[in-house]
Amino acid sequence: MSSPKTLSQWLETAAPSPALSGIIVTIAAACAEIGGVLRTAPTDGLAGATDHTNIQGETQKQLDVVSNDIFIKHIRQNVDIQILVSEELDEALHIENQGGYAIACDPLDGSSNLDVNVTVGSIFSVLAIQSAADILQPGSKQLAGGYAAYGPSTSLVLSFGTSVAVFTLGNDGVFRLDKDNVKVPAASAEYAINAARYRFWDAATKAYVDQNVAGETGAAGKRFNMRWIGSMVADIHRILMRGGIFLYPLDSETLAKGGRLRLMYEASPMALLIEAAGGAASTGHGRILEVQPNGIHQRIPVILGSRDEVARIEALYRQ
Repeated sequence: MSSPKTLSQWLETAAPSPALSGIIVTIAAACAEIGGVLRTAPTDGLAGATDHTNIQGETQKQLDVVSNDIFIKHIRQNVDIQILVSEELDEALHIENQGGYAIACDPLDGSSNLDVNVTVGSIFSVLAIQSAADILQPGSKQLAGGYAAYGPSTSLVLSFGTSVAVFTLGNDGVFRLDKDNVKVPAASAEYAINAARYRFWDAATKAYVDQNVAGETGAAGKRFNMRWIGSMVADIHRILMRGGIFLYPLDSETLAKGGRLRLMYEASPMALLIEAAGGAASTGHGRILEVQPNGIHQRIPVILGSRDEVARIEALYRQ
């Protein structure tokens, strides 16, 4: 029985170009290092918060800062990467390299869960650019997107837009192919939403969740389970593996900001993955990948996962 392909071996035929292959290797190395830091963070004194807030107004954990620094360190070593956009940086970071690519990332998604040892992750998007003015591109123009999930094992999930592959980090520090051509089931009976925000939801979201809670007696005609981890990477990883729908809709509390999740380095790469796996990704009123960013930290409503469930809530928005 042959051993699974390493990430580098897989990229030899899957990557659209050698430069893009090298960029993925760079991101994977950053993620592998972050995974290693997380394993011993509590005993290394890195589990607490800092005295700083990021551009989002969120208190930065020590590991948010460490993870961001790790991304910067690795990206600086790749001559093809010119710009880094990060959740933890107010402005885009211009690298001294003059390559034709930009990376947008959330270096450590779900860091509020670190104290209870819940799966967290890193989310990334790769864009082709000629100058800083080219950064604001709709998600449909992404060359690659993906995430690392730091849980019982460290997974790297990657798409160039046509299929989705999952790699697992070995004890030797090498990512090896675990699953290829991952598909999200079209139908599902699981949904992920922060139900504590019910009072803020719009009519469509309330109707969708009420139907699910009604189970066999409701409009959906089947019983549902709700899952909510509070780490986007963890929730989306579950959906990719077995189906479901993730909802963080626009509501009365997030209306002024345009939503809760960030378009360029959360919604867009996750939408790329979900669509490449046969699912759907929507704002409730249209395709996430068609939204034109107006700023690097723009927020957006996010509804993505199993195609039939996304279609059902979109129909409620049209009523």
